[in-house]
Amino acid sequence: MASTLKVNPEAAPFSDLPPICAALFEAKARKGLTFDQIGKAIDHDEVWVASLFYGQAKATEEELAKLSQVLELPNNELQAGIGEAWIPRRGLGPVPPQDPVLYRLFEGVLVYGNAIKAIIHEKFGDGIMSMIDCKVNIQRKPDPKGDRVLLTFDGKFLPYSKW
Repeated sequence: MASTLKVNPEAAPFSDLPPICAALFEAKARKGLTFDQIGKAIDHDEVWVASLFYGQAKATEEELAKLSQVLELPNNELQAGIGEAWIPRRGLGPVPPQDPVLYRLFEGVLVYGNAIKAIIHEKFGDGIMSMIDCKVNIQRKPDPKGDRVLLTFDGKFLPYSKW
């Protein structure tokens, strides 16, 4: 279902993004596409596509050309805005986050972070889960008490070096 969306580039989270990001969100709404549909059209996962829209992923020239076709945006504008010269600014923004969804994810790490770390340590040894080599999956899980969000981080284990 296509809709009209006008993004205010001076409001968070868009104020820190290149102007082309607002154009991406507006084109997505105009075409009535989901991140999953765009991802399938350009051979990437929906979470990666959404992170690209928020300026937190780096696309190749070829990926931007595909995105240009899918969203009917001028390729030269995408290339100029988030192309070769674009350096992604990865991260959450202010801490703690103000957005309720982001705050709850942040809260989850605050509440369960030490327990997760201890279990990773028990099962894998002294190391970390990579967010560089990581896949994120979001699914809807029906439940009689109200649908649940199933969020999976599938990250590579990286042991700490000893020297």
